[in-house]
Amino acid sequence: MNDILNKRRAGILLHITSLPGTGSQGDLGEEAYNFVRFLRDTGVSIWQVLPLGMPHADGSPYQCLSAHAGNPALINSEWLIKQGWLQPSGKDEETAGSCATRGELTKAYNGFLERAEQKDKDDFERFCQEKAFWLDDFALFLALRNEFNEQCWNQWPEHFKTRDPKAINEASLRFNTKIECIKFEQYIFFRQWLELKAYANQQGVFLFGDIPIFVSYDSADVWAHRNVFKLNESGDMSVVAGVPPDYFSETGQRWGNPHYDWDHLKATGFHWWVERMRTQLEMFDIIRIDHFRGLESAWEIPAQEDTAIHGEWIEAPGHDLLNAIKAEHGSMPLVAEDLGIITPGVEALRDEFELPGMKILQFAFGGGPDNPYLPDNYDKNCVVYTGTHDNDTTLGWLQGISDDEKNHIYNYLGNPTMPLHCALLHAALASVANIAVIPMQDILELGAEHRMNTPGTTEGNWKWRFQWDQLSHERANRFGYLIGLFNRK
Repeated sequence: MNDILNKRRAGILLHITSLPGTGSQGDLGEEAYNFVRFLRDTGVSIWQVLPLGMPHADGSPYQCLSAHAGNPALINSEWLIKQGWLQPSGKDEETAGSCATRGELTKAYNGFLERAEQKDKDDFERFCQEKAFWLDDFALFLALRNEFNEQCWNQWPEHFKTRDPKAINEASLRFNTKIECIKFEQYIFFRQWLELKAYANQQGVFLFGDIPIFVSYDSADVWAHRNVFKLNESGDMSVVAGVPPDYFSETGQRWGNPHYDWDHLKATGFHWWVERMRTQLEMFDIIRIDHFRGLESAWEIPAQEDTAIHGEWIEAPGHDLLNAIKAEHGSMPLVAEDLGIITPGVEALRDEFELPGMKILQFAFGGGPDNPYLPDNYDKNCVVYTGTHDNDTTLGWLQGISDDEKNHIYNYLGNPTMPLHCALLHAALASVANIAVIPMQDILELGAEHRMNTPGTTEGNWKWRFQWDQLSHERANRFGYLIGLFNRK
């Protein structure tokens, strides 16, 4: 078992976009460092975030334009000013600590060309060479996508859609400046992220990332590696990914992602997945595989279906894939998101590789005493949450259940005198699970209006941010006390 995961620890779930700041969303600037210091001072040793990729217009970090590229909107502009590559706008108070705009990133690239020291230019060149296995395709993909008004690649002219070599070479020359600027944005994102990671690690804080098992159809990966995915000769999807009806939705969830061509992946030693994992292991100390059960079998939905009801489970070679990753990368600090319909085969795959699964307290109190989410049914090798980014906040959830259900929870927890939402946080930290992760909203005792995402909806998600004035000294000290009380320091 991985050394980080084989120790009692406490974590907080908070996406980068939810950090405070003056910009339109949180970024990798000073507030991220302030948050690390808060974690350190409280005794929290794990900071869990959502995927850091470049999202589509809906902002979902689970549907991104690349399985490797970072989101340039998380780049902090003050850092660019300090490097001398971006001139202050004259609105320092507004600029400081805010995420960089597209225009600022272009100006910073020009400033980099004009004023950067040679060591930085050499570092940029080295970055481009090391990441060429994904960066070249991504930069050209994004340049073309901008050229075609952000249409999906299957709507592009045929010679670009099919990656005709002559057309690709000509586009690479024609868009060279734009391509280099896109590469520069990725260079800056990774520099800022890895600086933050190094600082966090120095403070005893490990960064916990998230890999969506599937990638977006409208992505550089599918465009550049069509043979990795189940597509027809025209490059269209005949089946799409999702999950059948479950706790979150009566009609299931039709995600719309392409399925993998596992035969091709197996024949190529799972090279695409191994390279994907290389990027993530550079970025994170721990990685959650979202929808882990899809590595054992995945729900295939005919593309013409509007819902996920009419699909079927198709087996996947998860054993061979994880062995290939292990052979290439050694230690696998992976967490299996094993929620939903879990079969003995999924459990066997998880346990064979000693991967911790997930336990959600909001799921614990329906059914009988054998409910796997009840704390007395845990073993040490798991990660317990009060709720995830897909759940309501704990306070919001409790406000939506019946008095009988609340009484049942009170009875299970021993009729505590503290408020029930506090008692559930207490129960997570007290449990035998090695890792207990609490969403920031639950530490702040916030209601349903502060939830991060409502599965099956496309409006109003991924926008929540916290402010420091919501975190009283009493709340912070109480959380730190519980971490010590339950030996999670």
